[in-house]
Parts: sequence; structure tokens; C-alpha cells
Amino acid sequence: MRDQSSMDDDKELQPIDYEALLEDEKKRSEDYLNRLRYLQADFENLKKRFDREAEQIKGYCTERLVMQLLDVVDELELAVKAANSSDNPQKTLVEGVEMTLKKLKKVLEQEGVSAIERSEGKVFDPACHNAIAAETREDVKVCSVIEEIRKGYTMKNKVLRPCIVRVAKPSE
Repeated sequence: MRDQSSMDDDKELQPIDYEALLEDEKKRSEDYLNRLRYLQADFENLKKRFDREAEQIKGYCTERLVMQLLDVVDELELAVKAANSSDNPQKTLVEGVEMTLKKLKKVLEQEGVSAIERSEGKVFDPACHNAIAAETREDVKVCSVIEEIRKGYTMKNKVLRPCIVRVAKPSE
């Protein structure tokens, strides 16, 4: 029977394959480096996505305010229209309202708000039109707008408020 010291000597006598250990460590290190590169790329992509979303949020953060201002624009337009249609001796009042309306429209324009162009005669588009009445006509082939009741507005290519319109639809 062998004693313990002779067994320990056998272990020491076995050659250690340093090259194999080095290769294993190189593979592990390369694997870690690849993982790190993927994580870094994922982080950069996530950061870019958050930056894009933050820019979008900044662009539309005034949307609620703009929606309220559009009602003011409507009322000022109605006041100007009513004053111009009658023989109103208070011409200066009308001019003041017109100046206010002009300034308000400029502010909205600076925020990226623009009116949807006149809809009469155009094909009905549910993305930018809201039909409140429809009438059947023989002379139309597709639903088309016959009257614009209230203007619609967009903000940076997003419909804020659709046009309220009456449409003509083809007879079936």
C-alpha cells in the first residue's frame, strides 16, 4: 500500500497543459468581450430610442393648449365674419379682433399648427374629416365633401382636430 506522500508526488509529476488552459481562457475572454459588445450596442440603441421618444414628447407637449386655442380662433373668426357682414359702425373693434386673430394664428403656426386645406369637393377622408351629415346623390361616385362646417387643424403632420363636414354619398 502506498502512503499519502507518494500519492502527492504522483500529482506533482503530471505535466500541466498550460497551452490548453491558455486557450480555454482566451475563449472565455473572447466570449465575455462579445457579450460586452452586444450589451453596449443594445444600450446605444436603447439610448437612441429614448432620445427619439423624448423629442416626440417635446414636439407634442403643447397639444392640449393648442386644442383650447383653436376654439378661440374659431370664435374670433366668427366675430370678424359677423362684423364684416353687417353695417357695423365699430370698425376699429373689428380691426382689433382681426389683429388679435392674426397674432394668435402666428403663435399657432410657430408651434407647427396649420389648418387643413379647404375640403369642399374633395374625397371624404376619415383621417382628417368628421362627417356630421350625409346626403345621397346620383352624380357622385365616391363619398365627397360638399360643405365644411368647421376647420380642421394639424400639428406637425398629426391631425389635432378633424374638419367637421357634410358629405355626399353615391346612391346604391
